[in-house]
Amino acid sequence: MPSALHEALLALFRNLPSLAPELIRDALGVALPSWSEIEVREATFTDLSPAEYRADLVLLLRRKKPVFALIIEVQLAVDGSKRYRWPVYATAIRDRHHCPSALLVVTPSRDVAVWAGEAIELGSPGSVFRPLVLGPDRVPWVHPGDAVAPETAVLSAMAHASEPNGLDTVVAALEATVGLDETRAKLYYDFVVSRLNKAMRTALEELMHARGYEYQSDFARKYFSDGKVEGKAEGKAEGKAEGKAE
Repeated sequence: MPSALHEALLALFRNLPSLAPELIRDALGVALPSWSEIEVREATFTDLSPAEYRADLVLLLRRKKPVFALIIEVQLAVDGSKRYRWPVYATAIRDRHHCPSALLVVTPSRDVAVWAGEAIELGSPGSVFRPLVLGPDRVPWVHPGDAVAPETAVLSAMAHASEPNGLDTVVAALEATVGLDETRAKLYYDFVVSRLNKAMRTALEELMHARGYEYQSDFARKYFSDGKVEGKAEGKAEGKAEGKAE
């Protein structure tokens, strides 16, 4: 069963389909064809056997017709079997939609990012497959006041919160959720806070009080009152991620 963190990361890319291609273009520096719409497509390769050939998410970039197919795989640990499956996914989706394709590995682990970025030898001389990799070092830093989508800010906080000055990314993520419906705002809040240890949560509360941050919703006021931010984030995040991010 996918973990809460796996589902949380996947939810960001599902809720904002443009997030992945924009990060590929802007953070990874990979040119993509222009598109006018993005479709979230079925991630099961029913034409392949065995049945467990299922990617995490497939996005189809279209300009009237398909111009690029993007497979997203959230990877939290090294898994040697994926080096056999990933080329199959990319080839199958290319054949299905008759357009170029790529596979993007999203991981919060630097070690996994290095592993995932290694070339996969296919057999014929010079024939290799190399996934695109979005590890923590390639996720942009978002600061309070930056005009970005909530999903971008939350991804930044999940990647950088534990680094020096990383609490700024958490504040930016909380600011970015203002105006969202409460269910989605609460979900994103839980994603971020669940990545913080007790000391970091205390530091976050102190930082927000020092800056005069005004809690913009009932759930934020509730979490920061009576020290609840220190004790309830993990359970809330896991339950919400598994229940809402499918």
